[in-house]
Amino acid sequence: MSILETERLTLREVTLEDDTFVCELLNEPVYLRSIGDKGVRSDEDARKYISIGPQASYARYGFGLWRMALKESDIPVGMCGLLQREGMEHTDLGYAVLARYHGRGYAHEACVATLAHARNLLKLGTLQAVTALENPASIGLLEKLGFRFDRMITLPGYTTESRLFVVKL
Repeated sequence: MSILETERLTLREVTLEDDTFVCELLNEPVYLRSIGDKGVRSDEDARKYISIGPQASYARYGFGLWRMALKESDIPVGMCGLLQREGMEHTDLGYAVLARYHGRGYAHEACVATLAHARNLLKLGTLQAVTALENPASIGLLEKLGFRFDRMITLPGYTTESRLFVVKL
């Protein structure tokens, strides 16, 4: 069942059947460099990640990372959604796109829909987002979405600082 639809995309909850896609996404060099190594190396690892990550978030908060797919073909291109992270005051906007789909505006399209969902349905007043220090594409996307740089932070479980961005909805 679709959570959100845009002109070109559908976003729905990640299921255990998405294991191969999730494994691929979480092992892309850009993902590993910009987001971090989640230790997912197999479809079995991906099912564990899905269960304790996105699915646990849906159950606890009513939101999480959603599978982003092309509307016409249902081919998955990435994930986008909302996270409740330890060490962050507000809900976090998260997204990642498979490298072969970079530069097509899918992350922007999915994020715009996610921000509207957060504002209109979830009634969230403020969102945060984090980026790696050297991630100009993500920084540019966040600024285009209206986020503003707030400060540097080190999230629990990470050893390096990240850039923290904030937007009022």
